[in-house]
Amino acid sequence: MKALLVIDMLQDFIAEDGVLTTGKAGREIIGFIQEKIQEFREQGYPVIFICDHHEADDKEFDMFPAHCVAGSPGSQIIPELEVKPGDKIIKKRRYSAFFGTELDLYLREKGVEEIYLVGVCTNICVLYTAADARNLNYRVSIYEQGVASFDAEAHRFALKEAKNVLGCSIL
Repeated sequence: MKALLVIDMLQDFIAEDGVLTTGKAGREIIGFIQEKIQEFREQGYPVIFICDHHEADDKEFDMFPAHCVAGSPGSQIIPELEVKPGDKIIKKRRYSAFFGTELDLYLREKGVEEIYLVGVCTNICVLYTAADARNLNYRVSIYEQGVASFDAEAHRFALKEAKNVLGCSIL
């Protein structure tokens, strides 16, 4: 069984005025992600929205501006990606979608052995989710057309690292 993880496609990362916007790169992947979501739904595979979700005083804000604060407009999934009944939403407070969340348990209960990643930021939340997934023995594929970052050089490095060090498939 496989599943699609849609990582941090949230207003603060995708909207032009988002606190940590990925700019044009982030907006350009929306159409591709819409297609993949539809494809996975049609095939009966889980679609899981991974959502950065911080307390107002989160220590991460020592490194990054306050973003995706619980209850804020910036923490909302972009309207172009409609969440439907049967989709799962998992909120996270750190880079990896596995750290401190129910993601691993949810995937195992569904019999998922292979995950496909789309979203932002390639060099942060996508990469660290991929690393934890590999450490938990999931097969991981990253859709190159479905990931983006606010740093093009770091984006390229992350894809190379995911492929050469983690053994992820880059599609």
